[in-house]
Amino acid sequence: MSLSTPIFLKEREEDNSKFVEIQQSQTTCIAAEDLLQNLCLASQEVLKKAQQNGRSKCLKCGGSRMFYCYTCYVPVENVPVEHIPLVKLPLKIDIIKHPNETDGKSTAVHAKLLAPEFVNIYTYPCIPEYEEKDHEVALVFPGPKSVSVKDISFHLQKKSQNSIRGKNDDLDKPSIKRKKTEEQDLNDSKCKDTTLKKIVFIDSTWNQTNKIFTDERLQGLLQVELKTRKTCFWRHQKGKPDTFLSTIEAIYYFLVDYHTDILKEKYKGQYDNLLFFYSFMHQLIKNAKCPGDKETRKLTH
Repeated sequence: MSLSTPIFLKEREEDNSKFVEIQQSQTTCIAAEDLLQNLCLASQEVLKKAQQNGRSKCLKCGGSRMFYCYTCYVPVENVPVEHIPLVKLPLKIDIIKHPNETDGKSTAVHAKLLAPEFVNIYTYPCIPEYEEKDHEVALVFPGPKSVSVKDISFHLQKKSQNSIRGKNDDLDKPSIKRKKTEEQDLNDSKCKDTTLKKIVFIDSTWNQTNKIFTDERLQGLLQVELKTRKTCFWRHQKGKPDTFLSTIEAIYYFLVDYHTDILKEKYKGQYDNLLFFYSFMHQLIKNAKCPGDKETRKLTH
């Protein structure tokens, strides 16, 4: 007589496991949707009209697009630029985009459209030079060495001090001269601004991020992780945790945490309009289909 678990019991366990996974996913999505519904947004009437009228022409390249041109980073003809909100950010943002990332699927464009004076997008292998300014730049990316947003200032100051000590380790200098140099550098360090001035994001699928993340030009940057935030992105990648955010979600959540944890100010929706396009598209897709509902009904019966 076989002692192995009957096939129908295994199937039931798999179904139950799948059902729990779907329920957890739906719970996360509901919580995220609650956030999207309570944002302080500019009127999206212009997007509703554009959606009804269909694709329109980009006034720069002439391409046919919906809402905005993801190549030129401008709204299309039937979305007047004066109806698009502009968001003022507390620091600069660099986005390093993977060359194989599909332009039309990237949410990084939203940041450039809505905060053009504060956001720059670079296509890898093009990366700005950060080495001399790594005491005021950080990279948002999860990992074992990542720190929380609230600890950024402490770690940047530590990095700046270590950099100064490294410069003073030149044993070839005469001792008297070295002492004077050390005293001068330490005095300078007290005045050195270690405030975060720029934050870097990687824009790619999670399976493609390693090529950019391991680039030596980014290795010296402080690494920051948004550990408590959950995604509601409609193209969430299978097998990845729900803390892996889309680019615009990561930018938005970082700025909210930065505002409260670093600037020590009450958040009153100052950056909500960064989700101006994202929230509208999320609602459109939600109305077009209800992911998981059919599968849930199938498993519960």
